[in-house]
Amino acid sequence: MVRASNALVATKWVGLSAAIWVQASAGNAYMFAFYSPTLKYVLSYNQVQLNNLGVAKDFGENVGLLAGVLCNKLPPWTLLCTGALCGFVGYGSLWLVVSGQIAPIPYWQMFVLQCIASNSATWFNTAVLVTCMRNFPHSRGTVVGILKGFVGLSAAIFAQFYTALLSSDASQLLLFLAVAPTVVCLASMLFVRPVSAVQNVRNSDEHKKFDFITAMCITLAGYLLIITFIERMVVMNDVILIMLTVVMVLFLAAPLAIPVKILSGDWFGITQITEDSLQDALEPLLEKDPKANAQPSNPTSMSTEGKSPQEVATSTQTDLRALDYEEKGKNMILHEHNLAKLTQEDDDPEILLAVGEGAVKKSKRRPRRGEDFNLRQALVKADFWLLFFTFFCGVGSGVTVINNLGQIGEAQGYYNINIFISLFSIANFLGRLGGGSLSEHYVRSDALPRPLWMGIAQIILIFVHLIFASALPGTLYVGSILLGLCYGFHFSIMVPTASELFGLKHFGKIYNCLTISNPLGSFLFSGFIAGYLYDAEAKKGSGFGSNLKDQETCTGSHCFRLTFYVLACVCSVGVILTGVLTYRIRSVYTSMYTKSPHPSTSDLQAQESVE
Repeated sequence: MVRASNALVATKWVGLSAAIWVQASAGNAYMFAFYSPTLKYVLSYNQVQLNNLGVAKDFGENVGLLAGVLCNKLPPWTLLCTGALCGFVGYGSLWLVVSGQIAPIPYWQMFVLQCIASNSATWFNTAVLVTCMRNFPHSRGTVVGILKGFVGLSAAIFAQFYTALLSSDASQLLLFLAVAPTVVCLASMLFVRPVSAVQNVRNSDEHKKFDFITAMCITLAGYLLIITFIERMVVMNDVILIMLTVVMVLFLAAPLAIPVKILSGDWFGITQITEDSLQDALEPLLEKDPKANAQPSNPTSMSTEGKSPQEVATSTQTDLRALDYEEKGKNMILHEHNLAKLTQEDDDPEILLAVGEGAVKKSKRRPRRGEDFNLRQALVKADFWLLFFTFFCGVGSGVTVINNLGQIGEAQGYYNINIFISLFSIANFLGRLGGGSLSEHYVRSDALPRPLWMGIAQIILIFVHLIFASALPGTLYVGSILLGLCYGFHFSIMVPTASELFGLKHFGKIYNCLTISNPLGSFLFSGFIAGYLYDAEAKKGSGFGSNLKDQETCTGSHCFRLTFYVLACVCSVGVILTGVLTYRIRSVYTSMYTKSPHPSTSDLQAQESVE
């Protein structure tokens, strides 16, 4: 028989496993480089028009304020259903146009459809990030690193399907993007849900479970990297390609081993001693020794018949530790519940009426760093805008390269960019995963502010853009890897930083407001600067008397050189902003992570507010 407590603990791990699948299908926007050349050819777009479709993709992928507002009002499954509907309608319509099923539609309609299609990612991200961060409030950095990492890795996963099952056909890819994420979300939506706050007290072995998932993730990334190079060097038949894809799917299912192990103990009768069973075991001893009633019960006095001294010591320590965690959790929740009663003025209609008539004087103390901010309160803080523009400089410059990677490859003589997309995707995943784990380690050991790592990533990005500008042989391989690592670092650092500065209660709205910096950077650097500079270089190279199609194609290292110099300067500004932000918030991390090694109880308050 399965105990209710174990069932609840297993539920949040099943939810995390389902969230991994959702995030693995949420990176559809990264596939723009695969089908953008087909869009340009079929619809006769120039580079500016194509880049503006990339801007629409970035706006749809990152503008999710509606999802952020609704995440505290609706259950996660409704957000997942909405995202699935957006992806199905958007990519399905793009497939109808590209495949010739319907006549070409006006440019503004293509812009809207691209925006709707990629907007599915914001609903997926908001649903799983907010839910899983509340289910694991004491491991935010690790959870964010894993979930955001799979968004980055999803491009390599889609690329494997693109090669193995879709015959590298861009039209079939759009159909696959319309159907596959929809099926995954509909299958996962009942498992991604919040659990009781009592079960969110950090267990002593929780880090081991995350270590297992992290190891699986790294192994999957390595596997995809190996088969990507093998498929490029060796011609394989369809059967082998399908078998390699099946192995990849098995890796994605590996996290389910954790809830299976948790439940298997109850299924096979291997249960831990609970407080009730411990009390039952002590009762016979209390009856035989009346004097013991005056003494506090000692759990080590329980019956040890049939066990060796070493087994008794080990099991007793484990049971006491489990009881200690559970008792601490209950006490913290009770304490926070009492505090919540004292701060209900904002929500109690009777109190609000009394305040309005002057019968009660309402306190107007603003939240401090680390407390729960609403969106309006966060927008007037300098920390918010420093984090916003820091993120803007890093990911805005990065997404410009991603959107133009197809044309960058063509300009340097590479007409098959699958390898570069896969390299970027795998490195993006490792950056997100490593950024979350690395920042989590140092923030707990040395109270090192997380944005410091974002600054280091932007310093590396400066050199990455200079490497791209040089266009030397092999630099596109190295640059794709380094770009993915630094790009991924920004996402895994920004998310927990925002939650630590502004709290979890309104995190969905604050997070989606911060991610607007991504499409703004895309609009400025990709749609405006990169597109116009590319077309200008193409006209210089082809001359005015050439065919229009020739004028729209540029070949050579000069096509994007000036663009990369501009992006390097943008990252230099980002480094300065990151330094200012790190200096300002260092005291927050010192007070949050040096007072006690145990998690803050404010996380549990945020969790209860969701319930």
